[in-house]
Amino acid sequence: MPVSPELWLAFAAAATVMILIPGPTTLMVLGHTMAGGPRRGALSLIGVTLGDICAITLSMLGFSAILATSAEAFTAMKWIGAAYLLWLGIKLWRAPPMDLTPVSAGASTARDAILQTFIVTLLNPKGILFFAAFLPQFIDPTRPLWPQVAVLTLTMNVLAASIQGCWIAMMGQARNRIVSPRVLKTMNRAGGAMLIGAGMLTATLKRG
Repeated sequence: MPVSPELWLAFAAAATVMILIPGPTTLMVLGHTMAGGPRRGALSLIGVTLGDICAITLSMLGFSAILATSAEAFTAMKWIGAAYLLWLGIKLWRAPPMDLTPVSAGASTARDAILQTFIVTLLNPKGILFFAAFLPQFIDPTRPLWPQVAVLTLTMNVLAASIQGCWIAMMGQARNRIVSPRVLKTMNRAGGAMLIGAGMLTATLKRG
């Protein structure tokens, strides 16, 4: 096994605690679920997973050092990510209620959910810095680096998908029982508010 069982268990426990603390990405996934149902929420997890994989890779390749030392690079990524989330939130707030018939979930919605969460996850500079500070604590320097990174990345994403999947399932069950356009409009606004909140949370990030 690339990672010792002791280190793996310690990493899994620490990662679970960190995932349970909601951040911009979790709020975005819940916003997608509120607006488009559990299918869109589940699809958005694909974007989160791809974004986390890229963020971990960048952190291991040294991009985190640039963000840690360059205030301009950190601030640019932070504000681009925050602005994107705010734009998505306002757009969802103003959107008409989603049609809940089976034909309403088209390919464009799937692509949008995946792409949006991927962009937001990747544009979160705190995520790259977090992985750069968090992962090395569970890396054994006597073993090959990248196999360990692969195992820890897989573990992190499986835990994140499981925990966020539970939230998606609970929220989706409640939403799928709703047929009133007025209530669905409220759901859109609740989802939009979550995205706007995620954007405001991103805007408060600091390098420290």
